Amino acid sequence: MFSKLYTSFILGTVLLAVTANVKAQTGPPVETKKANSDYKPAFAGQTRIGSVKTKTPYTVSVINSELKGPWGIHVLPDGRLLISSKPGTMQILTTDGKIVKTITGFPTVQYEGQGGLLDINIDPDFTSNRMVYWTFAQPGDGATLAVAKGKLSADETKLENVRVIWEASPRYKGAGQFGSRLIFDKQGNLFVTSGDRQADDIRVKAQDLEATTGKIIHITKEGKPVAGNPFIGKAGAKPEIYAYGFRNPDGLAINPVTGGLWEIEFGPRGGDEVNLIRPGGNYGWPFVTYGIEYSGAKVYDGIQQKEGTIQPVYYWDPVISPGCMMFYTGNIAEWKNNMFIGGLSGQHIARLVIKNNKVVGEERLLADKNERWRCIATGKDGAIYAATDGGKLYRIARK
Repeated sequence: MFSKLYTSFILGTVLLAVTANVKAQTGPPVETKKANSDYKPAFAGQTRIGSVKTKTPYTVSVINSELKGPWGIHVLPDGRLLISSKPGTMQILTTDGKIVKTITGFPTVQYEGQGGLLDINIDPDFTSNRMVYWTFAQPGDGATLAVAKGKLSADETKLENVRVIWEASPRYKGAGQFGSRLIFDKQGNLFVTSGDRQADDIRVKAQDLEATTGKIIHITKEGKPVAGNPFIGKAGAKPEIYAYGFRNPDGLAINPVTGGLWEIEFGPRGGDEVNLIRPGGNYGWPFVTYGIEYSGAKVYDGIQQKEGTIQPVYYWDPVISPGCMMFYTGNIAEWKNNMFIGGLSGQHIARLVIKNNKVVGEERLLADKNERWRCIATGKDGAIYAATDGGKLYRIARK
C-alpha cells in the first residue's frame, strides 16, 4: 500500500512540475488589444493566457491556390486529402496539392451567406464500404442544416445512393450560422454541431430542447438518436440532443489522449469560446456570454456566469472568429496533442497548450499570411494541411 501511495505521490509531483514548467516558460499574452467589455473571467487563465513559442524549425508552403470555397478537410486512408467546396462539390488532392478528382452528385445546397456544402467525414469502415458523410445548408421553405451520406463511386467522381439522414429544426429563412462540424465517436456514431442561425428571433432556441439549432447532436449512421443520449425519454426534448446553448460552433474534435469532446464557437463582439463538452450540459448562449452585441449593447442581461450553465475553458475578447479546430497528432513533439484553431477574422492559426483540461499557453502562427483559416487537419505524413477562404491550401511541416 505504501509503495502504491508513494508512486502515486511521485507521479502527481512530476505532473505538477511539468505543468508548472509549462507555465514558467510562458511570456506575455499574445492578445494586446483592448477588450470589448469590462467583463471579468470566472477563473484565472480563462482568457489571455501567457504566450508560448515554437522552438522546432518548420516550413510553410502554399501547395494549391485554386480551391473554390473550401470548408471541410479530411484525410483519406491512403493519405490523400478530401476537401469540400461550399458551392456544392468535393475534391481529392494529393499531399503536394494536385487536384486528382472532382466529386459530384450532391443534393442542391443553399449557397448563400454562411451556407453551402460544409463539413465532411468518412465512415470508420470507409476502406470496405466507401461511405462519405457531409453537412450542408439545405434549401426549402426556409433553410436548415442537414446531414447526408453517400457511397463514393469506384472511379471517385460521384456519390451514389445519396440520402439525407438528419435535419435541424426549425427551418429559418436566413443564411447565417449553420455550424457545422461532424466527427465520429469511438463507437462509430456521429457528433454534429448545429448553429443558432444568428438572428434575434431564432437564437433563443439554442436554449429550447424542442429545437435542434444551437446544439451538439449525437446520432447513428442512420440519423437516429444514439442510445444513452442525455435527453432520451425527457418530455419536450429532442432525443438526439447531446448538449445545448451554443452560438455558431464551427469546430469539434475529440482529444486523442483523454477522449474528451471539445468544441469551439464564435461569440458576437468578444466571447469566442473553447468548451469541454459534457452530456446534457447547458453552455449558456444567448443568455450567458462573455461577448456583447455588435451594436455595443449587452446581450440580454449581460450575464457571464449563471448556475446551471457550464463555463468555457477559454475565451477570446476581441474575437479571432474560430473557423476550425483539431488536436495535432503529427511529428513535431512540442505540438503533440495541442489544439490548433483556425482564426477567420483573427487571420492566424492559434495553438493552445492544454494541461489537465486547462489552457496553459497560446501561440499565434502564420499571422503574416493574412489569411482566413477555414479547415485544418493533420496528414498521415505528420504535416498540417490548412485551407483558407481565399482558396489556398497550405502545408506546414517539420524541417
